[in-house]
Amino acid sequence: MTAPLPLPPVSDPFRLPFHYGALHQVGIDWLVEPGPVRELLAKHHPELTAAVFEDGRALVSLNYQLYFAQYAFGGGVTQEIEFNVIAFPTGAEGRLPRLSYAQYAQGWDQTKLLGIARVHVVCDNPFAIRAGRELYAEPKFPGRFEVGLPSLNGPAGETWNVACKAAAIGPDDTLREDLGPLLDITAGLDGLTPVAANSAPITGYGTDREGRLLAGPMNVYQPYRWYDLAAPEHAGRARLAVHAPESDLGSDVLSLLGDGTDGPDGIAVTPAAGAWTYQSPPVAAHNRPYYVPTGRRP
Repeated sequence: MTAPLPLPPVSDPFRLPFHYGALHQVGIDWLVEPGPVRELLAKHHPELTAAVFEDGRALVSLNYQLYFAQYAFGGGVTQEIEFNVIAFPTGAEGRLPRLSYAQYAQGWDQTKLLGIARVHVVCDNPFAIRAGRELYAEPKFPGRFEVGLPSLNGPAGETWNVACKAAAIGPDDTLREDLGPLLDITAGLDGLTPVAANSAPITGYGTDREGRLLAGPMNVYQPYRWYDLAAPEHAGRARLAVHAPESDLGSDVLSLLGDGTDGPDGIAVTPAAGAWTYQSPPVAAHNRPYYVPTGRRP
């Protein structure tokens, strides 16, 4: 019988679990040929195996997160984007159900062995970059974001626009100048009817410097909203533009998703299979003021 493993250490000043005060997220999924996915996964996570769904294809995703956390000293806001491969620990094949992509996207894998193997993570918070690296072996590096998101405080709509740029961390532990655009993602979900997806907890996989495989579950306390984009008429709803094909992120994205042709927004990629979103519900609302009659003339 295999002896139980010790828990990975949690170094100061970090505390686990990490509690999100609010989370806004959009993910885009692509079904691709498994060969290149296996090659990429072997470089980054040799103890993981790429999932292959009923149609014989593997799954990769890009997901953007905007989240707030409250600390003892105040609050912090973080943005990041992850490039992930859906994978499971090698040797666990016999415990997995046989699923289509649509079934997986709606949360049918209750083993939660099918998780996100992080290949690249761009983040705009130096503290979160350090936490991700030290606690979860996330391959995080600094970046900046310009976004347009669905919001109760903005115009009506369900379109997500995320522009990701490279950045650097300065000696004062803050982000320095922009180093150029990396990629843009757009999900135009207006007019589509989403399906409630029981995806959480989501298992995030990382591989530390000693080659040990880590798994960190993330609970999300309401269902995700999943949008099926498989129909041909939805082919243009999710778009990806890679602006730095020579970067590690750009090169790996294009190795799996690029179709070798140039589009108006950069190198074109294969159409997305689906998209999923999550937005924390508001906890308070400051209402519109009204005039109070006081006897004074207007």
